[in-house]
Amino acid sequence: MFDSIGLPVIVLGGIAVFFGIVLAYASKKFAVEVDPRVTEIRDILPGANCGGCGYAGCDALAEAIVKGEVTVSFCPVGGDDVTAKIADIMGIEADNTERQVARVICCGDKDNAVEKYEYQGIEDCKAAEMHAGGAKGCRFGCTGLGTCVRECPFDAIHIVNGVAVVDEDKCTACKKCIAACPKGIIELVPVSKEVRVLCKNQDKGKSVAEVCKVGCIACQKCVKACKFDAIKVENNVAKIDYSKCVNCMMCAEVCPTKTIYANFAKRKKAFIDEDKCIGCTICLKHCNFTAIEGELKAKHKVLDDKCVGCGQCALKCPKNAIEMK
Repeated sequence: MFDSIGLPVIVLGGIAVFFGIVLAYASKKFAVEVDPRVTEIRDILPGANCGGCGYAGCDALAEAIVKGEVTVSFCPVGGDDVTAKIADIMGIEADNTERQVARVICCGDKDNAVEKYEYQGIEDCKAAEMHAGGAKGCRFGCTGLGTCVRECPFDAIHIVNGVAVVDEDKCTACKKCIAACPKGIIELVPVSKEVRVLCKNQDKGKSVAEVCKVGCIACQKCVKACKFDAIKVENNVAKIDYSKCVNCMMCAEVCPTKTIYANFAKRKKAFIDEDKCIGCTICLKHCNFTAIEGELKAKHKVLDDKCVGCGQCALKCPKNAIEMK
């Protein structure tokens, strides 16, 4: 009885002990040292594994940060708080970068854009594109069937009246919607920029007007209105250089088709603190809209009806006497 049961148990037990010793030795002998900072950073990262950073997951990104391959702010989901904590672990200064959000460069919804036919196929933008470029008359416009919506892991994008709209409070700039859009009309922009051109149609003005009421017709009025050289017409469509844009919103004011959107509710005004103002006239000289008046060594005043909130006066004031609010 012992020979038939006990002996095999002892043999198998011995084999298990032997291989256990071998594996323990191998784990010591061939162990790969891991920088403890990788584990610390991995614990701080949000763990979404969304791939928005371009790496396979948060583990891979943590290793890349420690190796110095990317900056401490490379995670598009974590935000300033995560960046600050990672910078502390790495013993460096946190990057002073502005949060970015995705924006859909199209406002051709069902009320404004012409449709060529009634699409009744699969509810997918890529599938619809295979049928004569989709139902929308504008070949550059949002297909509106929600491929980007389904790709977003943060519920930050939805279809509203036939066009994708981003909820900027939820957007983490993970870029999944950008990769999913077959029209390539979703872009990342700084969240503070309240002005945007909502059209990518590169056709001539007459052709654009035939398919969309709110398309850019390349009239150049926005270019002439901008005093900061922040907007140009390229390939028949206006484009904003956000490194120069100061949110004055003048381009949106003059746009005849309302292709350029601006959140006028957030437009700021300059206010001069008379107790601090020394009448140096520097603000007056830098105002491109003649919205400040005052004599040398006298208290200056902002003309409310002319101020567009560009903020240049506040930037130049040597006494910090101007506040934008």
